[in-house]
Amino acid sequence: MNCRSSRALVFVEVKARDRADAAAEAVTERTKRRIVATAELWLAHHPDDNEPDIRFDVMLVRPAGCRNTSPTLSMRAAEDS
Repeated sequence: MNCRSSRALVFVEVKARDRADAAAEAVTERTKRRIVATAELWLAHHPDDNEPDIRFDVMLVRPAGCRNTSPTLSMRAAEDS
């Protein structure tokens, strides 16, 4: 998924698992490479969107109905890309 704020173009990876730590562990090096490759492809097809501030975020969510009571997490992964 990609989003635009007033100052940034943001590429977002969403991971849904029954536990927040399991969702975080699902963001592997392979996942990071795939996100970057997807962003490069998208930017190649949208050259006007080469914003000076491009960010990669990861959103960790717990689907409704999961019995685990740990909180839903959101974390920024830009520094890892």
